[in-house]
Amino acid sequence: MAWARHFVELDKALHDRASFDCGEPELNLFLRQFAAKHMQARVSRTMVLPALEPLPNQKLPVCAFYAIAPGAIRRDTLPAALAKKLPHYPVPVFLLAQLAVHKAFHGQGLGKVSLIKALEYLWQINAHMPAYAVLVDCLNPEAQRFYAKYGFELLCEVEGRTRMFLPMKTLAQLFSR
Repeated sequence: MAWARHFVELDKALHDRASFDCGEPELNLFLRQFAAKHMQARVSRTMVLPALEPLPNQKLPVCAFYAIAPGAIRRDTLPAALAKKLPHYPVPVFLLAQLAVHKAFHGQGLGKVSLIKALEYLWQINAHMPAYAVLVDCLNPEAQRFYAKYGFELLCEVEGRTRMFLPMKTLAQLFSR
């Protein structure tokens, strides 16, 4: 199964969510039951990387996906050196709420590609609606190692999960041309 060249917005009529399996039940459940509902409620946007060949139901399997949402954090949750430069009201951020790769593609670099595409998309949004950083709440230690490898830094614990962040300044270095 080969994947398409671009991530596109999730469309229930075109994309087969039921066949997606990344090996993490929580992420599978999100794509299958909540992603479209959250988009309809306008609380997040889910982007999918579809396969090139449709299934017998004529829908395209999802090879990878990510979900993003706006958010805000208190400045005192950031490292002191960063916080002192920020206002005392909540600081706008982007939340990389979900990111997963179908297990058929594990080990092929699609996680890295998905992360880069998600960050690039958020950088484009940042031009119209600025945010201070991208946050991610890690599902497990493996996810924490993955994000750390790409420059995300530890921020705090939230509901038993490690929260990490990547400043938009870092994205500027990556994507400004």
